[in-house]
Amino acid sequence: MTGAGAPQTEPTLSHPAYLQYGVAGLQGPLVFAVPHAGRDYSPQLLARARVPQSVLARLEDRHADQLVRGLIAQGHHVLVARQPRALIDLNRDEREVDVQAISGAPWTFRAQTSAKVRGGLGLVPERLIQTGALWHRPLPYEELRRRIETVHRPYHQSLAQALEATRRRHGVALLVDIHSMPPLRTSTGHGEPPPRVVIGDRFGRSATDRLTDLCADMIRRQHVPVAVNSPYSGNHILERHGRPELGIHAIQIEIDRTLYLESDLMTLGAGLVATQRLLTDLAAALTQELGSASWPLAAE
Repeated sequence: MTGAGAPQTEPTLSHPAYLQYGVAGLQGPLVFAVPHAGRDYSPQLLARARVPQSVLARLEDRHADQLVRGLIAQGHHVLVARQPRALIDLNRDEREVDVQAISGAPWTFRAQTSAKVRGGLGLVPERLIQTGALWHRPLPYEELRRRIETVHRPYHQSLAQALEATRRRHGVALLVDIHSMPPLRTSTGHGEPPPRVVIGDRFGRSATDRLTDLCADMIRRQHVPVAVNSPYSGNHILERHGRPELGIHAIQIEIDRTLYLESDLMTLGAGLVATQRLLTDLAAALTQELGSASWPLAAE
């Protein structure tokens, strides 16, 4: 389906937590999201940090929001996070908190441990291997609640509403969650080069293999090495929003930063246009697949 009128290149909604582009379901059955590219570092956040902003920026999927500019120009529905991952990680459950890093939490507060939390990368990132602790002091519980209520929940509510509106319009919806990764140094095996794109679907729990395989095959045809679910299978966003049995699928795409950044991995590079085109070509293939007569639609 093609949206009426000229493509919307300016946000249709500007929320403190995110920028929203396009109208859900108007252009087709796809919803795109970029949760880790936020760069709105407030003076208050920087004052809490014991490291410079350049270190906090290592948590970002640097300039991943630029990867979706072609999708926005085509009128696709795209949600781009504004707040930095250093403030709150949208790809974590709101209970994935290190209680030792929170002050003033009530006894009723029940944190949820995970490998990410133990590694210092929970809902609020606490440390990086290269630099150690990121903050001067523990985060007050009330500030944690404020971040959840003003950033984390609104983002996920908007995403859920977009996916449901899209499913109702088309009978099926697919979330494509865009991330970037540092270059991988090891191959997944069989003498192949290290993957430069990794597709995750929680090992088939968040999307049907048919969609995952289509993504992998299409990217391979562009002569880009690709892997599925290794080493990244997706996290909270896919677990929360992927409901294949209800006609809502979710996949994660991790893109090697050297494909679109300079060697410093901070500055936009000459490969940006080709990487943008890779995503628009992928969107076209997925839209065609989901619109085919053989695709099972969710029952109302």
